Amino acid sequence: MHIVVCVKAVPSSTEVKMDPVTHTIVRDGRESVVNPFDAAALEVALAIKDERAATGEGCRVSVLSMGIPATEALLRDGIARGASDALLLSDRAFAGADTLATSYALSCGIRELGSASMNDAAASGASEHGKAAPAPPLPDLILCGKMAVDGDTAQIGPELAGLFDMPCVTDVRELVAIERGRVTVRHATDAGIELVEVPLPAVLTVAKDIAQPRMPSIAGVRAAAGAPVAVLSAACVQADPARSGLAGSPTQVVRSFVPERSDACEVLEGSVPQQAARIIALAEEAGL
Repeated sequence: MHIVVCVKAVPSSTEVKMDPVTHTIVRDGRESVVNPFDAAALEVALAIKDERAATGEGCRVSVLSMGIPATEALLRDGIARGASDALLLSDRAFAGADTLATSYALSCGIRELGSASMNDAAASGASEHGKAAPAPPLPDLILCGKMAVDGDTAQIGPELAGLFDMPCVTDVRELVAIERGRVTVRHATDAGIELVEVPLPAVLTVAKDIAQPRMPSIAGVRAAAGAPVAVLSAACVQADPARSGLAGSPTQVVRSFVPERSDACEVLEGSVPQQAARIIALAEEAGL
């Protein structure tokens, strides 16, 4: 079984700075962490790996991200926690990507991870000579956090599912079972919690409280220190320039800003109708 977990580096604090020209978050020189929702997704994948190991079944967990070179350290931490391998897509060609261009880049990375599986099989003598190379195999399961804390779009998982024509279940609160080529989960909907079963391969986006991320072991940290983390460019994963970065982004953020904070308050007095009238007046003054 092969599971790919998509992770994103986000600012380590809610105190963010915005670039006054580009209206984007200033990331250079600021500490980053793995998006908490993605960290929960990784823990779900590692729990599956542990369960399969207990029954003698294999499971490869790959961690994938698109970002600046410093993101490599976060991927290495994923290996320390138990991931099998990691891939970082880092290239100026990916800069300025919206969610559609980001999901496209990640899909290229996912195919590259499948190519690595094919190369391993060929090295072990599993390939057949004289036949055209088949398409890289897709993972059995793609896990993403429900959303990123610095964007809140919740679009990457569903867009990956669309690119790969896979079923997608969002806001998963519990992974119930994986058996007979199907995955059963409980996920949140507007109507409440729903039990859903879909065939594999599939894409799941998970809630932050689905699992508590484990701490890396000392042995894991030592192993991760020497483990290779592949860092590939857009050309290496054969990404189409027209679908990458700003060129491949049909949407752009017009303006982002940090809300102004104020401790000013007004104590409403008088009868309930008078207080209600004042609340309505304040809302109208604010343009609500």
